Amino acid sequence: MSRRNTARVADILSSRSGEEMSLNERFLNPQMGRILRTLGFDKVWKGGEGAHLIDSDGERYLDLFGGYGVFAIGRNHPEAIAAIEEVMQARTGNLPQLGVTLLSGVLAEQLLERSPASVGAMVPANTGTEAVEAAIKIARAATGRPRVLYAEHAFHGLTLGSLSINGNDEFRAGFGPFLPGCDPVAFGDLGGLERQLAAGDVAALVLEPIQGKGVNLPPDGYLQCAQKLCRDAGTLFVCDEVQTGIGRTGRFLALEHWSLEPDMICLSKALSGGLVPIGAVLVSRAAFDGVFDGMERAVRHGSTFGGNDLAAAAALATLRVLDGEQLVARAKSSGELLLELTAPLTERFEIVREVRGLGLMWAIEFGPPAGGAGRRLWETVERRQPGLFSQLITVPLFHDHRIFCQVAGHHMNVIKALPALTIEEDEIRRFAAALEETIAAAERYPAALARFGFRTGLRMAGLRR
Repeated sequence: MSRRNTARVADILSSRSGEEMSLNERFLNPQMGRILRTLGFDKVWKGGEGAHLIDSDGERYLDLFGGYGVFAIGRNHPEAIAAIEEVMQARTGNLPQLGVTLLSGVLAEQLLERSPASVGAMVPANTGTEAVEAAIKIARAATGRPRVLYAEHAFHGLTLGSLSINGNDEFRAGFGPFLPGCDPVAFGDLGGLERQLAAGDVAALVLEPIQGKGVNLPPDGYLQCAQKLCRDAGTLFVCDEVQTGIGRTGRFLALEHWSLEPDMICLSKALSGGLVPIGAVLVSRAAFDGVFDGMERAVRHGSTFGGNDLAAAAALATLRVLDGEQLVARAKSSGELLLELTAPLTERFEIVREVRGLGLMWAIEFGPPAGGAGRRLWETVERRQPGLFSQLITVPLFHDHRIFCQVAGHHMNVIKALPALTIEEDEIRRFAAALEETIAAAERYPAALARFGFRTGLRMAGLRR
């Protein structure tokens, strides 16, 4: 039956609820559907509020996934929603293209006021990967140099330019050839960085202050020294704050922890409260003027929807919420509590290798048990399915405790949390207690593996039917 005359949104939400997985199977990504069914994550999500997702039965799940970190001010924050409604009601002259608008200008003003003095202009974008792409272009044009350096295991996005500086083979495989002149350096290796810079042809070094894939914190002094090496070499220093920015680590920008003054800062994710796609690059005035250096070059880089009024309004509301609810300070104190409650797990359980994080960007890493039989079983299973142990934690947390979290990357035994900065103290304590209980059960590895295999086996049998 044709559905060309589609109903209004409210009618679709009420009349076609329950078709999510079948529509995905037919028109979107059936392999993702298989993953969700196998893990039992194939819920029908009816709503979201604050730090929670709400399923079709009205059950509330503590959301530590956070839409990859976009819901820093919580899901469906009323002030962000109201800002978007105000724009719609105002019928603004949005996107004149050959013209400028007020809201994006005010957003640029406010973001730059909160940022180091090293940046002085904003280039609007729609996503994090688009912001990174813009940074690559600006760096090459401003310096006249071809090469861009990035860190191993970095994640800067999945479009081709960003993928060219993505340090993870699982994302890159099959998509090459990539942009020429993009070369990796080890995260934390200053000697290797200095050798790469010595050629004098590097336009930019692009780094996440904390690597999102795995929540890898920099060694002491690394970021400051990397910035100085770039300055001395005439190379632009770019901080990718797409995930770490907007209060996530207990500072407005993570770079503040190290008093960095980069030439460019990439922002996205949490900037609009998770409601509207948005991105931005904050750029030094020297680099900006080196690119947009005449009237004929005024439009040499841009984006059709970049700087639109809906995104700018949502972002301005997000900044108001951060201030009004003191969420940056709250992320700091909540993160300290989370580490205080979970760091002792490294002493209690031999399979817990490390607990790490900054603010409300947190991770726990697992490793094989010391005992011979347990270690051999771990290694056997990991050879067949790397990263499986983490699912012995995330699946019970979801089904038994209604806590939604996931691994920090492909083939990694690292679980990551990016909760809303509005998360309450009692929810942090609930997560820590549930995590300890779940690890205790998973440490009995053969029994835990059998339970996991039984649960997923039943689901896989259902899929085959």
